[in-house]
Amino acid sequence: MSSVREPGSQLRHRLAARWHRLATSEAGMATAEYAIATLAAVGFAALLVAILSSGEVRGMLMSLISSALSFG
Repeated sequence: MSSVREPGSQLRHRLAARWHRLATSEAGMATAEYAIATLAAVGFAALLVAILSSGEVRGMLMSLISSALSFG
């Protein structure tokens, strides 16, 4: 007896095998992790720039620096 497959069976099998390889592959994971970490660092830097450029925070930092320099 020969095994006869239905017409779309082989295509479904190949697609399922390809999907499995793609879903379990870790290729490119390090690049994606670096991209996410870089994006988070840029967002944090933008937040710090926004906070530190405000007048209140700038005044507090200048008074802290002045008192630290005049302490010695």
